[in-house]
Amino acid sequence: MSPIRQMLSESGLTEQQWRVLRVLNEHGALEPSQLSKHAALLLPSQTRIVQSMAQKGFVVRREHPNDRRRTVIEITDMGQAIINDNAAKAAEIAAQIRDKLGPRRFETLLDILDDLRDLE
Repeated sequence: MSPIRQMLSESGLTEQQWRVLRVLNEHGALEPSQLSKHAALLLPSQTRIVQSMAQKGFVVRREHPNDRRRTVIEITDMGQAIINDNAAKAAEIAAQIRDKLGPRRFETLLDILDDLRDLE
């Protein structure tokens, strides 16, 4: 995590904020409970994180397109710029980890992390 933490500190983001941006970038607008699951965050923590990120202009909370009682969270252009600015560095870090573990062990690690996320 050290290289990732360094990248994030240079961007002024926490690990949790980075996860929120990555998930929204990958999945598009999500309801809070979906975002919480995909970002591996407890809903109360995610609520505070998203509120802070909305104040900074990284995400926006909108009315659900099909149900006005629900909301969705989506990444803004500013949040997308952070993803874009760090994509090459994040890919480089992932490649370094893959090189150290080897392709088979790296894929196994990703599978295990997916399994852990799905336990929620």
